[in-house]
Amino acid sequence: MKNLIFIFFILASVSISAQILTPAIDSIPTQDGKKLAADIYLPDTSGGKTYPTILIHTPYNRLFYRWSLPLVGTDIANSPFIFVIVDWRCFYGSAAACAGSYDRGLDGYDAVEWISAMPWSDGQVATWGPSALGKIQFETAKHNPPHLVCCVPLVAAPQMMYEVYFPGGCAREEYIDQLDALGYGMSPILYANTHYNLLWAYSESTTFYPDSIHVPMLMIGGWYDHNPNEGIAIFEGMRLQSDIAVRDKHKILMGPWVHGGHGAAQVGTSLQGQLSYPAAAGWQDSLTWRFFGYYLLGEANGYDTLNTWMYFQMGEDNWHSTSQWPESGYNDFQLYMHASGLLMSDQAPNTIDSLSFNYNPADPSPTVGGPTLRTDQLQGPYDQTDSVESRNDILVFTTPELSFDVAVQGYPKCILYVSSDRKDTDFAVRLTDVYPDGRSMLLLDGIHRMRFRNGYQVSDTAFMQTGNVYQVEIEMNPTSHTFVAGHKIRVDISSANYPRFNANMNDGGEMYVSGDTLIAHNTVFCNSTYPSHLLLPLMSYPSTISEMETEKLNVYPNPFTDVLNLEIPGDWQGQNLRLEIYGEDGKLVYSQESLTGNAVQVSPTLASGQYLMILWNGEFSKSCIIQRY
Repeated sequence: MKNLIFIFFILASVSISAQILTPAIDSIPTQDGKKLAADIYLPDTSGGKTYPTILIHTPYNRLFYRWSLPLVGTDIANSPFIFVIVDWRCFYGSAAACAGSYDRGLDGYDAVEWISAMPWSDGQVATWGPSALGKIQFETAKHNPPHLVCCVPLVAAPQMMYEVYFPGGCAREEYIDQLDALGYGMSPILYANTHYNLLWAYSESTTFYPDSIHVPMLMIGGWYDHNPNEGIAIFEGMRLQSDIAVRDKHKILMGPWVHGGHGAAQVGTSLQGQLSYPAAAGWQDSLTWRFFGYYLLGEANGYDTLNTWMYFQMGEDNWHSTSQWPESGYNDFQLYMHASGLLMSDQAPNTIDSLSFNYNPADPSPTVGGPTLRTDQLQGPYDQTDSVESRNDILVFTTPELSFDVAVQGYPKCILYVSSDRKDTDFAVRLTDVYPDGRSMLLLDGIHRMRFRNGYQVSDTAFMQTGNVYQVEIEMNPTSHTFVAGHKIRVDISSANYPRFNANMNDGGEMYVSGDTLIAHNTVFCNSTYPSHLLLPLMSYPSTISEMETEKLNVYPNPFTDVLNLEIPGDWQGQNLRLEIYGEDGKLVYSQESLTGNAVQVSPTLASGQYLMILWNGEFSKSCIIQRY
């Protein structure tokens, strides 16, 4: 399992070589009388030369850095920095220093101050590192060591929050499994506290401390990472509450990146899942160089003039900078689910439509990509068409093909109205970008366990009653993504996303224990009484999805058999029009270009059933439901 961390650092380096670096080996004394193993990588210190130091504090074995160092690869001789790599207490070379419930931030404090007193140090220490190596930077900074100058945590946040481990009340199974495999051993305490309680309240109150940060931070995160929500929360907290001397100096870089740790996709690489983002490659290192150069080397490199937020707008595939995110002009917008499988800007006109599916916990809808961590799971954007959407335990809702770009920034969510014949079950959503070639690329996901629809405390638990309809809100991670013209927006609804989330046994009994499973018959309502919908934070501009379907088309006969007559609206006559017909599964089944005149006769070859007909003039649309005998 530890090999995944080795792969991360090898791929993240500037150059890869078979050369093995030779560090000085030392031990760092701690306040409780223990010692931490440390490797020290020194450039030329002859003649009393001193340098600022980059401290990396890792639970993944400091020895892995002997092949390559962050930022400099193997060229330590020409580095403007010293690197000190320290094993966490209880891990590898620092195993003998193990002490239960010890504050590792104090070890970070001791390492910073020990480094500053060394003859090769110029007294300045900065920290760097991803994931757990980023989290301990916050813990170190909290104790305010006098010689700590700045920090660069990547894909990391300090919060120990209930919904980090139980989003929507459902355990992130593969994530917890991987934490155990990496040596943290957290599953016993997590599964002993599956409801929100005093332990969680204490953990949350003591691990969110933006007011304790006294040095500037450059935070680096990824839209496909598993914790962008927590990273953004601590960043915004620091902008408001950290030491006033540094409050306006924190900056954040958000790229189209996964968490990393195994496979080719890492923070800063082009390839992320099945998509490639060459315009984002290498930005994490170049900005880190600039940050360290400004704060540690006194370079007038303009870092201080950069905007607070630097983020990558996926789909558009460009970098943006701003003083706040989301940028002004983004507002929540509803896209409603229709029984035809369409995702539309207007509510379904009737009061009874619903769609149902069976959920079998013994054969749950599989996880294919997304913000995963376990080494046997794919990370990032993957096509859901074959392995997920082709199954019979899923509902798929898709917009018509977009005739304009739809930019999203913020926190999408789904509001569902549901019922079940079981006391407890889950509802899971996936938000995808459907490409013109049919690929349905995963963007975000979320889940909610129905017994927790009223809250996460034991007293909030509420089981479902057969025949009752319940509202549930399913939150997703933040994103910056543009669905470009020619693409479609899609929502997949199932009752599982396994093993990313624990598979509900549907029995209403004790969770996370072995036992018999029950099949649930689950229903999603999509009508004017119970309008299930996707809530998207969209940019306000004149040509938005809200202007689709503003008027109804006049067609006859309806229902029809072979030939359908379409009257062209008077204000559209003489324009170059396009006709589209969509089936109940949301798929395009017929299209005709370059329609003109006052009326059009079409003969679509269609099976019996209901269809949505849409007429476009390039900017707006008019529509109606047609019935084929």
